[in-house]
Amino acid sequence: MEKLREKKRGLAAIFWLCPVRHVLALLCAAVIAVHVLTRGNRALNAAVSSRFVRPAHRFLSTLTARVPFSVAELLIALAVLGLLGYLLASVLAAVRKGGVWRRLYKVFVSLCTAVLVFYGGFCLLWGAYFYADDFAAQAGLETGAVSVEQLKTVTAYFAGLANEYAPLVPRDENGICATDRAAVLERSPEVYRRAVERFPILDWPEVPAKPVLCSRIMSYLDFTGFFFPFTAEANVNTDYPPSLFASTVAHELAHQRGVAREQEANFTAVLACLEYGDTDYVYSACLLAYTHLGNALYEADRAAWEEVYGSLCPEVLRDFAANRAYWSRFQTPVQTVSNTVYENFLYSYDQDLGLKSYGACVDLLVNYYYDIAASQ
Repeated sequence: MEKLREKKRGLAAIFWLCPVRHVLALLCAAVIAVHVLTRGNRALNAAVSSRFVRPAHRFLSTLTARVPFSVAELLIALAVLGLLGYLLASVLAAVRKGGVWRRLYKVFVSLCTAVLVFYGGFCLLWGAYFYADDFAAQAGLETGAVSVEQLKTVTAYFAGLANEYAPLVPRDENGICATDRAAVLERSPEVYRRAVERFPILDWPEVPAKPVLCSRIMSYLDFTGFFFPFTAEANVNTDYPPSLFASTVAHELAHQRGVAREQEANFTAVLACLEYGDTDYVYSACLLAYTHLGNALYEADRAAWEEVYGSLCPEVLRDFAANRAYWSRFQTPVQTVSNTVYENFLYSYDQDLGLKSYGACVDLLVNYYYDIAASQ
């Protein structure tokens, strides 16, 4: 009995070392547990998405749109600096005042709490989308299997459209796309106007995507953009060649509008850009669509792929070459780790194709654009 009392006193003493952090960690762990346990309840997740997540993001997106810089980037920078400062202060305090093990425990609990707060908030403000009805279901889109002939027809359609718009976009002295990224961002609030008329589920306040100052770091991590659910901002890398920049902007804005799955965000980006009709956006969307369709056709029918690829004009080929040359510079262990982490994240949300989820928009593109392509 005495040993039990001593154990309880010991646990109480540990708890009171940092009570706020303990309570916060337990609350966030509970949120995560509830999210995981209710993933199979589509109705509940749909209700959370429509009644909490979307209104919260709507409010946050209009709030953060009032400042021209990325609040997400600022918060991430402050978090990194704060973590480094906290670790340094803890080390110095341990050296000067002693109590190393007590301080180490506080550091451990602080780090665990920070991770749990971030992931708990992420589950609440983003994770529910993955277990509610997806965009295709809400919009009534056809997602069935497609034939190789259909795939070839739609791939050829986007190749032809890319060829048509390639001479219309600005180009530098080397003939490579030189689209003005700032101008693309300035027009970004209106890119979904016509798409919303066709799919009201995409209705959202017209707010711009945000450029990231530390875009080169994003390139090392192999990211062209990211949606930050805590500020509801669509953030984009401004360092890589601009031919695919506009479609990336539309992709991240799709996430902002509640299109969580990567394959659907790619499809939605293509749809919005083509409906918008702006030259920079249409050309970028054609390159994005052709990339996914071409990769699928290459695997399905090499001869058909060679035929379509051979139809691409020199301007399009130069833009693809510029993109390959840029990203080849960042094939480092850091990029490999980043891709592995993100792929595991996709798996954790039942996105079974991992990074290949980015190619799963092919079925949506072929089903949606086949009739148009076949009539050309």
